Amino acid sequence: MVEIRAVGFDLDGTLFDHRGSAIVGVDRFLESLGIGPSQDARALWFAAEEEQLERWRSRRIDFQEQRRERLRTVLPALGVQAPTEAADLDALFALYLRGYRAAWRSFEDSVELVQRVKATGRRVGLLTNGAEEQQLDKLRVTGLLEVFDHVCISESIGVQKPDPAAFRLLAAGLSVAPQECLFVGDNPLHDIDGARAVGMSALLVDRYGAHREGIEEAVMAQLE
Repeated sequence: MVEIRAVGFDLDGTLFDHRGSAIVGVDRFLESLGIGPSQDARALWFAAEEEQLERWRSRRIDFQEQRRERLRTVLPALGVQAPTEAADLDALFALYLRGYRAAWRSFEDSVELVQRVKATGRRVGLLTNGAEEQQLDKLRVTGLLEVFDHVCISESIGVQKPDPAAFRLLAAGLSVAPQECLFVGDNPLHDIDGARAVGMSALLVDRYGAHREGIEEAVMAQLE
């Protein structure tokens, strides 16, 4: 059996509470437009987010355009006319971003978990899809940046999960073979299938369901 010498983590939904932060941001944004927060409105927002991020991940649109497309989709469905000019859409999305960023938080056990893995002598890395500036900002705000040995952000490395090349770059940055790395993430396709495609072990976590109380023990059990 191959020894696990390194552990890689996804960021959003695994170590960083994107959904919790985004709910706060969405609610504040909708309130600024005179729309009362609701489960239906949040569902519309997250559905548009996933659809447009997938278009960005597949390089059909750029990162800023996926933000505009989210507003073009969500606002009319909530009875609000979306601006036609890109600059106006950008200014409107900035209102959401202010509320979202103000609510940024990691999950309670995230920093301690990474530190605990490092204490076993293993190297730890991060592989995340996203814009470099925003993802690095999340890491700084939450105190996660300094605990990693290596960080890979899709915008800076030029490939996105689940592309096998992204996982190989993570392993190379951690100075291990892919087979010597465990990858932990919350997305079955982007994280788990992508990691296993290059021979990594993989652990699927669900912060909003089965692992609501934390993922520390589940991760450490994989290293025993």
